[in-house]
Amino acid sequence: MREERLIVEARGANLLAVKFTAMASACEVLLPLMSEQAALSVGTIAAQEAWRVEKKYSRYRDDSVTAWIHENRGTTIEVDEETAALIDFASQCFDLSEGLFDITSGVLRRAWTFDGSDGLPEAAVIERLLPLVGFEKLQWQSPRLLLPARMELDFGGIGKEYAVDRAYELLATGESTPFLLNFGGDLRANRAPSHGPWQVGIERPNTAAEATMLLDLEYGALATSGDSRRYLLKEGIRYGHILNPLTGWPAPRSPRSITVAASSCTEAGLLSTVAMLHGAGAQAYLEEQGVRYWLLD
Repeated sequence: MREERLIVEARGANLLAVKFTAMASACEVLLPLMSEQAALSVGTIAAQEAWRVEKKYSRYRDDSVTAWIHENRGTTIEVDEETAALIDFASQCFDLSEGLFDITSGVLRRAWTFDGSDGLPEAAVIERLLPLVGFEKLQWQSPRLLLPARMELDFGGIGKEYAVDRAYELLATGESTPFLLNFGGDLRANRAPSHGPWQVGIERPNTAAEATMLLDLEYGALATSGDSRRYLLKEGIRYGHILNPLTGWPAPRSPRSITVAASSCTEAGLLSTVAMLHGAGAQAYLEEQGVRYWLLD
C-alpha cells in the first residue's frame, strides 16, 4: 500500500469518515459508527483500489499502462482485459455522445491551462491539435490497439468514476455494512445507514465547500461536472475546463454545475460531462435522457 496514511475521524454523532488522497482529490469512505480498526479495514480496501486505478491509468506516471500505450504509438499492441473493457466503454461513450466524449481529446490540454487567469490560447494552436483528436482514428479491435503517431489516450475523463465503481464492487461483495464512497465529489452508496439517508451537499459555484442544497441519498451514484475550480476568465466570459473535442473549445453558455444521479458512477459522470458539452442545451439533453439531475447556473 502507498505511504499515505488513512485518517479516521468522527463525522457528526452517527458516522465515521476514513479519509485519504487519490487522483489529486480528497477521498473518503463514510461508515456508521464502528471500531477504528474495523473502519480502517473497510477504508483500506477502497483506498488501495483507488491507488491501483490511479497508478495503472495516470497520464502523469511513466510506469502506467497509458504511458506504455503512448510509447508504442504506430504499432499494434495487445492490451490487458481491464484496459480493453475501458476502451470498449469509451468507444460506446463516443458513439452515444456523437463524438462529444472522446478519450483522445486529452491532447488539447497542450493548448489550455485552466488556472483562473485570462490566458486564452490562440485559435491557431487549437487548430493544429484538432487533427490529433478523434476516437475513430484509432485502430481498435479488442484487445488489439494501434494508436496513430502523436495521438494520446487520456482516461482522466472516466478514471475517478471508474475507481469509485471498482471500489464499490469490492466492498459490496464482502461488506454488509452501509457505506458511502466519495472520491473528490463522485459518490456511490450501497444503502442508507439505520439513522436515515446519507446527506450529500451540492456546492454553490465559486464557494469553498458551501452547500447550496442537500440531497438525501439511499443508494446509487452521483457525479458532478462544473467549472468552479478549473477555468479561465476573459472579458467577463468564463471558460470551463471541459472541452468539446469537435471544436477544441469549451461549450458556450454551459451551466456552472451539473449533478446527475445514476446506478453507477461512470454512467453519472458520462451524463454530467456530456450535458456540460451541450452548453445552453444541457437541460434539454438531460430531459431527453430521463435521468434525475440538479443544475446550477
